[in-house]
Amino acid sequence: MIEYEDTQQVIASLAQTVDHLIRTDGDHDTAIPSLSLHRRSTASATHCIYNLGLGVVLQGEKQVMVGDQMLTYTAGQTMLTTIDLPVISHTRTAPKHQPFLGLMLLLDIPMVTQMVSEMGQLNLKEKTQPSFGVQPVDYVLIEAISRLVNLLDEPVLLPQLAPILQQEIMIRLLTGPNGVYLRQLIKTGSVSQKIAKAVAWLKHNFVQAIRMDDLAEQVYMSPSTFRQHFREITGMSPLQYQKQLRLQEARHLMLNQHFDVGHAAGLVGYESASQFSREYSRLFGNAPQRDIQDLQLV
Repeated sequence: MIEYEDTQQVIASLAQTVDHLIRTDGDHDTAIPSLSLHRRSTASATHCIYNLGLGVVLQGEKQVMVGDQMLTYTAGQTMLTTIDLPVISHTRTAPKHQPFLGLMLLLDIPMVTQMVSEMGQLNLKEKTQPSFGVQPVDYVLIEAISRLVNLLDEPVLLPQLAPILQQEIMIRLLTGPNGVYLRQLIKTGSVSQKIAKAVAWLKHNFVQAIRMDDLAEQVYMSPSTFRQHFREITGMSPLQYQKQLRLQEARHLMLNQHFDVGHAAGLVGYESASQFSREYSRLFGNAPQRDIQDLQLV
């Protein structure tokens, strides 16, 4: 019988492996395109988009703000997101000044669809779930993830074995506590699939001015039902979602392409620079120009 201590040993061993693979702070891509490794030596906050994927904390702690909800997951816990979500992520180091260590494995909707079809795991009676959830990792899942990460030290075998291990991880997810989140994503005509369609539209058209009632009509829902389910699934209203996408893109334009405040505001769909500055300050905690200056000093 697998004991709690066995799971903790695999987590600790995987943390050591990740610590060995990445010696510097930051977000590190790997030879496995869907896998990234993450390290922070000091507490930090990041505004970003969480895509369809599984995050695992191996050492330290992470707090994620989704809309008005704060989720905390620590070493040995996972966070699954099934819809692209703008979030604020806070990482905290482990005791004794040990760095935060974690990993992110992006998932693939065609693979989810294929696995569900082959396994016959689709339960049409499942109720609508949020598009994010925190769960403790179990032994079989973390052990499979560990084998995938360890393949990074075996480049000759990686091309052949990585796809097999990724399929195993998908099967473990579908048959575990996270399965309900993944299955609802691909259920034809489900509320979750309709909201996912709306989210995809907003992500690619957030600059445009659109009446949310028109977006509800696009996904064949009444305006009130659309707003209710959008908040249930994403943790925020459609307007909040659009606003966060706009502000994150404006921040990127000012920081990386050196646009001034007015230009960036206009490019992401704001007609009023003062409204942009107010909403920017509310989200990022500082006026646009000051925020960018502080980021450039980091």
